[in-house]
Amino acid sequence: MSKATSVDVAPPARANTTERRIVPYWGWLLLALVLIAADQLSKMTIEHSFEYLERLNLLPFFDFILVYNQGAAFSFLSSAAGWQRWFFLILGIGATLIILKMLRSHKQQKLMCFAMTLIMAGAIGNVIDRIVYGHVIDFLLFYYNDWYFPAFNLADSFITVGAALLIIQEVFKSFKGGSHA
Repeated sequence: MSKATSVDVAPPARANTTERRIVPYWGWLLLALVLIAADQLSKMTIEHSFEYLERLNLLPFFDFILVYNQGAAFSFLSSAAGWQRWFFLILGIGATLIILKMLRSHKQQKLMCFAMTLIMAGAIGNVIDRIVYGHVIDFLLFYYNDWYFPAFNLADSFITVGAALLIIQEVFKSFKGGSHA
């Protein structure tokens, strides 16, 4: 009878744990398309289900409402003579082009790419509204008693969350001494 010998087998080599998996460029574009579709679908649903200024109470502090915004955040420049439509249209397209370039050149920075994808999706969602309708469709309304936060949409939410993530990343990066997230 022969004696079985045990052989130490090393576990499979693992990738360097300090390396981060890079999301391919097309992955960020796909995410942006999904977010843009969600934004546009939500706006179309509200546009076809509500009359202008019609409200539907959902929670004691939240309603759906159909309003149009010809300006930017908080209705900035909404009462201008019409030039603001083209200004915000060009601004949104310009931001998108810059973000597309940044997604290619900063692909190792996953949080930054995610944040930039959110901002790009929001910008494109609102650009589509400006091209198709001449204004942005807003429908999310938060309030408390007589205080009302300006109505907004999913695209605005994407932009806000993306900007907040960029700020958070920069704050943490400064605490870490400049390393990328």
